[in-house]
Amino acid sequence: MTLVLCSQNPHKLEELRAALPEWTIELLEADDYPPEDGDTYYANARIKARHGRKLGPPDAWVVGEDSGIEVDALGGEPGVRSARWAESGRQHLHLLEQLGDEPDRHARMIAHLVAIAPDGRELDAAGVLEGEIAAEPRGTGGFGYDPVFVPEGETRTVAELGDGWKRANSHRGRAAEALRAALESSIAAS
Repeated sequence: MTLVLCSQNPHKLEELRAALPEWTIELLEADDYPPEDGDTYYANARIKARHGRKLGPPDAWVVGEDSGIEVDALGGEPGVRSARWAESGRQHLHLLEQLGDEPDRHARMIAHLVAIAPDGRELDAAGVLEGEIAAEPRGTGGFGYDPVFVPEGETRTVAELGDGWKRANSHRGRAAEALRAALESSIAAS
């Protein structure tokens, strides 16, 4: 079975491949993508998936993904704007600057996946990882906000916990597991 990920982020491709090893997963070959102007992760993931359905191989499932981090003390920011909230590669540092000495560090990472079948059926799946924001970046693994996000029940950041932990426990890993179940059910029913 083939999935085409409608993303320009190779890190997300690797995470999805690790989470769904029984699928062949490739990036969509596209020069541009529509703006991610939805109000929700689902809306942005669906925008990407619908774009991919138009351009992708007709016999493959296409998957759109959107994810972000929501920080309670910042009123849920940066939310759906997480990737565009600050200069690329510095978003986690901007987050720390915005939080300053704020004692409420509770946050959550959210991922939403929307898959569209060759026949147009749509499936969606979400994953959430609760936690808190560390006082400073720690660790070298992962990407994005991983160096500052400490998952609930852990003392290390996602960047310190490593790729194996992330594949099994991250917001994207959880969304991928939910998508796997939805895909298996949908394929079995067709």
